[in-house]
Amino acid sequence: MLEMNQQEYIPLREVVFNTIRDAIIKGDLKPGERLLEIQLAEKLGVSRTPIREAIRKLENEGLVIMVPRKGATVSGISVKHLKDVLEIRGALGELAVRLACDRMTKEQMKELKRLAAELEANKDSDDAFALSDIDEKLHEQIYLATNNPKLIQLIENLKEQMFRYRLEYMKAKDKRDKLIHEHQLIIDAIEKGDAEEGEKAIREHIASQEKEILKTLGK
Repeated sequence: MLEMNQQEYIPLREVVFNTIRDAIIKGDLKPGERLLEIQLAEKLGVSRTPIREAIRKLENEGLVIMVPRKGATVSGISVKHLKDVLEIRGALGELAVRLACDRMTKEQMKELKRLAAELEANKDSDDAFALSDIDEKLHEQIYLATNNPKLIQLIENLKEQMFRYRLEYMKAKDKRDKLIHEHQLIIDAIEKGDAEEGEKAIREHIASQEKEILKTLGK
């Protein structure tokens, strides 16, 4: 069900985009479902312009595809797209961990550990969406520690595409202990300032993630 949460400080086009994006990620809008501008505009109480802009952005993020004679349609999860995204994220993630090993402050490490503890405390939750959000914030804390705005922006550009896969991964409750252990290896390496160990840990973490997502998708 589509419901907009309008906030004064966020442009309408971003609210519309976030609303449709969340509906796709959560499964309220399912793969193969058509996105009709008029219908969406009526449901959200907006004009067709922000709907059109949102669909264009969602297409760029890989969440929507244009199908001949059908128009904008919610995309399924593509194995090729998954591999492409994780390949890039892996390379950027290794660089981020290497830099974080040298640049992370005590305050940032404290927050990183807090997020890891929060994820572990909620590992049995049925809310995979909320857990995915915590996991995303944990990785963002590592990126922030690089103190490299250009790198952070490059990784940020993958965030929307990555969240969908992260959510699929989080649905597997029996894999969460492994995820928490992988995070701890990364955190330990950063705290010791061991860039080589950190790169190895993030590389294995992403490889494990790809393997488990493909299993979840039955690929």
